[in-house]
Amino acid sequence: MLTTDEAFRKFKSRLELNSREQDNASKRHTEVRDHMRCKFSIDNDFLTGSYARHTKTKPLKDIDVFVVLGEKEKHYREEHPSNVMLAFETALVEKYGSSSVSKQRRAVTVDFGVKPDADDKTDYRVLSLDVVAAFKDGDNYEIPDATEGKWVKTNPKVHAERAVSAHQAYSSEWKGLVRMVKYWNNKKHADKPVKPSFLLEVMALECLHAPWSGNYAYEMQSFFATLSNRIDETWNDPANLGPPVSDMMDSVRRATAKAALKSAARECTLAIDLARQGKNYEALKAWRELFGPMFPLS
Repeated sequence: MLTTDEAFRKFKSRLELNSREQDNASKRHTEVRDHMRCKFSIDNDFLTGSYARHTKTKPLKDIDVFVVLGEKEKHYREEHPSNVMLAFETALVEKYGSSSVSKQRRAVTVDFGVKPDADDKTDYRVLSLDVVAAFKDGDNYEIPDATEGKWVKTNPKVHAERAVSAHQAYSSEWKGLVRMVKYWNNKKHADKPVKPSFLLEVMALECLHAPWSGNYAYEMQSFFATLSNRIDETWNDPANLGPPVSDMMDSVRRATAKAALKSAARECTLAIDLARQGKNYEALKAWRELFGPMFPLS
């Protein structure tokens, strides 16, 4: 029977993308990028977000593609942000149909119609992709924000560099723990208690303190407890450019998230206690109850 540590290592491995998933993701984002190049004058386009930072969890969805618009599209920068998002939506609807395309706060999403099975398997297919319009602004970028009704600054390169530094300082375990907590946030709740999931990653930059202890169970218990204690704080953009990443968390959502995170920390304590009593299988079932079907029992 698996020990708790072995089960966590297997869980971590299951949340990592394999070559078949990467191939499908590559096919999808290449297809979308080629289409957008035909519809707009584009200086550059590239992958960003948690997929590019290797902190994306499964099922694989919302891969971020930055589309950096060129000189001929500069008029959009002088207009309300909703205009460029509408133009992106129209272009993507032309290829994928209106039922598969929707506008979000800062991106236009293409849903590929893939539904995960009960074990969260998708036959290695990606569920969706987010297309973000952008303009270059020196070393940074400006992207439309439909909620704010204005263009906001960002720098994906800084986000990626901070994730790499945290991962290296944490004995290359940081990204694995972030993926696990994101999976919990997605899977265990009808509506994510922590939004956006990027907020969990931003909090992890400060809440996972190196060095890595070598014990997944205790690290996870401490991580959930710290997240619950600090979810009420304001969490700024890691590049210190845009609005706080926590600005989607109103008082009701913060209270819901705090309760869910506290409950998760208690469930970690219960699972650790079962293992301490020699009830290994019961401990594995408790971890599976916390995380969902991708946490292994054998």
